[in-house]
This record gives sequence, structure tokens and C-alpha cells, in this order.
Amino acid sequence: MTLYARFAAHVNAALDGLAADGRLPADLPRSGIAVEPPRDAAHGDLAVNAAMVLAKPAGMPPRALAELLVERLGALPEVAGAAIAGPGFINLTLTPETWIGELRNIAAAADDYGRSTAGAGVTVNVEYVSANPTGPMHMGHCRGAVVGDALANLLETIGHAVIREYVINDAGSQVDVLARSVHLRYREALGETVTIPEGLYPGDYLVPVGQALAAEYGERFVGADEAAWLPLFRRRAVDAMMTMIKADLALLGIHHDRFASEAELQAAGKPEAAEAWLRARDLVYDGVLEAPKGETPEDWEPVELPLFRSTRFGDDQDRPIKKSNGSWTYFGADLAYHFQKAQDADQLIDIWGADHAGTVKRITAAVNALTEGRTRFDVKLVQMVRLLRGGEPVKMSKRAGNFVTLADVVNEVGKDVVRFTMLTRKADAQMDFDFEKVVEASKDNPVFYVQYAHARIKSLQRKGAEAGIVASDAALHRLDEVERALVKRAATFPRTVEAAAAAREPHRIAFYLGDLAADFHAWFNVGNDDPSRRVILPDDPELSAARLFLSEQIGQIVRNGLGIMGVAARQDMH
Repeated sequence: MTLYARFAAHVNAALDGLAADGRLPADLPRSGIAVEPPRDAAHGDLAVNAAMVLAKPAGMPPRALAELLVERLGALPEVAGAAIAGPGFINLTLTPETWIGELRNIAAAADDYGRSTAGAGVTVNVEYVSANPTGPMHMGHCRGAVVGDALANLLETIGHAVIREYVINDAGSQVDVLARSVHLRYREALGETVTIPEGLYPGDYLVPVGQALAAEYGERFVGADEAAWLPLFRRRAVDAMMTMIKADLALLGIHHDRFASEAELQAAGKPEAAEAWLRARDLVYDGVLEAPKGETPEDWEPVELPLFRSTRFGDDQDRPIKKSNGSWTYFGADLAYHFQKAQDADQLIDIWGADHAGTVKRITAAVNALTEGRTRFDVKLVQMVRLLRGGEPVKMSKRAGNFVTLADVVNEVGKDVVRFTMLTRKADAQMDFDFEKVVEASKDNPVFYVQYAHARIKSLQRKGAEAGIVASDAALHRLDEVERALVKRAATFPRTVEAAAAAREPHRIAFYLGDLAADFHAWFNVGNDDPSRRVILPDDPELSAARLFLSEQIGQIVRNGLGIMGVAARQDMH
């Protein structure tokens, strides 16, 4: 059990004891109790808000309740001091031995330090990327892909079973446009000179698809009616695009567990099943939409449509699930898709581009209705990425036609740089990706700064070995308060992981690693001015071994955090 979890258990045990003694009511609600680092390190090592949270339900002043808790918590052998601050906060100062013990816990847990069973027994479906199958991945897709994949890793770290899902939007009009674009490339492959008209996809990535179809079918579909070739070309084009998309994602180390086809979902009658389920509960009715706000178009006329009662669940208006021609609206198809996902998951998370913000309310309403409120549903909106080179916008890719491909970026700067950079800001914040800055060897570049910390620790191990010094926990008592401060930062990693998972915010891991790396570099750099503060001291192998042990555990946590982010830890910076 990690330090913060252990002290949360100590607080609960103290409350149990006070209740057993009749000094507190039994069964007080404890969900709001937190054990965390104090905002000011001068106030101690841990802050406990139990007295503030429980005072009202316990029917007593917070300070009076805090005095009861301090009496018990202060008696713990791990606690050097316990004090009440302000209206009833409890600050605990721990013994040096307690921090040394946590350093040994990090070494013992190794790759598992930060893992927990907090999410055990709960399956989470994370649907991310889900780009239209009409071309290669671009950097807008990249950010959502990394956020979704890191979030899936984060949820697995706290014990959730995770389904990584990609929905293939292969039932919309855009795949017909794709098929027509491929038909032009097919004719081109047979020797015809073609011009790509406005509205079709101009990218060269469709050339091989057309060539393959030409080689297989010859001139069979050159002059044929569209109805004769459109279904075939649509299917083959989507298959080719998905092969390309999967290859692009693999460059980032991303692999989904499940690919759900919207066309297959509709062919299986899933939207009809969802509609029937909702009608049986009076959540779909036949009605007429209100006229568009503002000036009503001349061609608008009231049409009766099946409407989902989304206003019952917080939406602004009820939403049509079918069009006037009887085909499913995008919302109707999406509603059925989420109904399907909820069959084998307890929680659903969608990673969407920020341009989909307007649909959040209606899909949230649909999931709430379809699962009768049992399924937690979160949407994480991801802002686009602006590509720069030395502060100047990057030109578009000729191959893609109108954007810079993910593959181009990964091939230039590497998977780890791309993944780490995508997590250096909150997902819904704007991001600039400057090709020069993300590979800059500077403390202003968080990718470099964290990787350099790990590489520096590996270098210390090599230098220690050359001096005949191996990391050891035999003399950890010789570590001073400055060095124990590093342990205190390291010990917050497990609670950072759980908090990041609860908030669905994987960028918190990048922020934490940045702080940990900064603390480590600051400690290491003191030795540049004061030789006695260096890690490797040939004349004091005992202290050197203790400092090496401390360094190695910081490196372990850097590796664990980078693992959640899907980034490999560097052994050196050459």
C-alpha cells in the first residue's frame, strides 16, 4: 500500500475507533475526505480535511473533531507531529524513516508503483480517433488519438478493463464521394486523363487504389452506370483507407481492440432496435420540429418525424432520429451505436474534435436514456493542432492534398516526441506544434527535460559502476531533508494517477513528470557548485550508494509515467 493510501486508511481507522468509543456518530459519510500534500510545505507533509468534511454531519465544531483525530493520528509511529490549522484542517509531519520506507516501497513495487485496483470490476469503452475513412491521418486526428490511447492506458493502470474502440463512419455520403474519387483514379490508371473536380478527394493516396481496381477489373466499369460500381468501389476504398489509417496509427504505437462499422450496424437493424426500445418507454414520438430560428427558408415546410425526447435529459430541444426520406439522421445512427457500446461496458468515453461540441448534449441525453442512467458517459473535446516550423505555418502535404499527414510528422520527429507533446496541454486547449521547438535540447522543451532526467539517471548508474559503486538502501538514513523532498514528490505519483484517471485527464501525468524532472535536475545541479552534493562520491561509497538508490527510484517513476503516456524512456540523449 502506497503512503497516501496508507494514511487514508489510518484516518478511516481513527474514525472507526472514535465511533466505536461513542465519541462520533457511526456511519458518517466519508467520500469527501482527502489526504494530500499541503499547499505550503512549511505546514508539514500531509493535510487531512476530515474534520472539515465531517463536522456538520457529526454535529460538532470542526476544531473539536480535529482535536479527537489529532490525538489518534499523532500517536502513530510514522508521525513526528500533528497540528490543527485554521478552522479545523489537520497537518501531519512524518518521520524521516517513513519517507525512507516509501522509497523502499517504490523499489519493491518497481513497474507496478502507481498501479491500483481502484477501477477493478468496471469495464470502460474508450472510443477515439474514429476519423472518416476517406484518407490518411492528419495532425488533428493525431492529438485525439494520443489523448484517447493515453487515457486508455491510464484507466488500465488503476484496474479498469478497457475496450479501445474505433467506429468506422462508412454509411454516410462521404464514402460515396470517396468511391467516386476512386473511380476517377481507376479510369486514370487505364490511361484516361482526368481532372479531379471540386467536391471530390484530390489526394495522391487514392492512386494505388484505382490502380488495383484497374488491374483486377480492366475496363469493366469505365462506362458503366454508377449503380453498377458504386457499392464495390465504396467497399474497396473504405478497406484501403482503413488499412492506411491502421498503419498510420501503428506509427504512434496505437492499436484498437475493436473496429465497429456503421454500415454493418445499420444493416443489422440496430437503429430500429434502439428506436423500438425508446418508443416502448415513450422516449421517441412522432412530431414536427419547430421552424428554424430567424428567417424561415422558402423551401421549409413542417414534416412529421420521429423525435427523441432529449429535452427530458437536459438538451435544448427534442432531436429527429430520421430524415424526411426515411434514412437515419447522424444522431439516430450515433444513438444506436452508443446503445450497442453500452451492452458490454459500464462506462463510455468518447474523444471528439472540438468541432463536435454542439452534439455533446444530445448524445449525453441519448446515453442517459438508453442506459436508464446506469452508465457514466464522458466526452473529451480535443482542439486542433497548429503546425509551425520556426514559428511559421507549415505548408500542406502534396500527397494528402490539403493537410499535413500524421506519418510525415512522426517520421520527422519520432513517435515519442509526438506523443509526449500532444499531452503537454489540456486536451481542450489550443496547441502549437513547432517542429523545431519539440526537438530542442532545452529545459523549455518538456519532452527533452523529462527524457534528459531519465538519461541522466542512467548515466549516473554507469558512472557508479565504473567507480565500483552500486545503488543500495543500506544507508538511506544519510539522505538529508533536501533529498527526502525528492521522495515526497515521488510519493505523490500514485495519487496523481488516480486523480488523472478520475478526471479523464492524461495530460496530468505529463505535468507531474515535468515537476519531478525539474526537482531532480535542481538536486543534481547543486553538485556542480558544491562537490559534496554530487551523487557519486568516490571517497564516500556508502552515501553514493544511497544517492544512487534515490536516483534509480526517481528513474523508475519517470518510466512508469512515460509508460502511461505511451512514450519510451531514453537511456541516453545522443
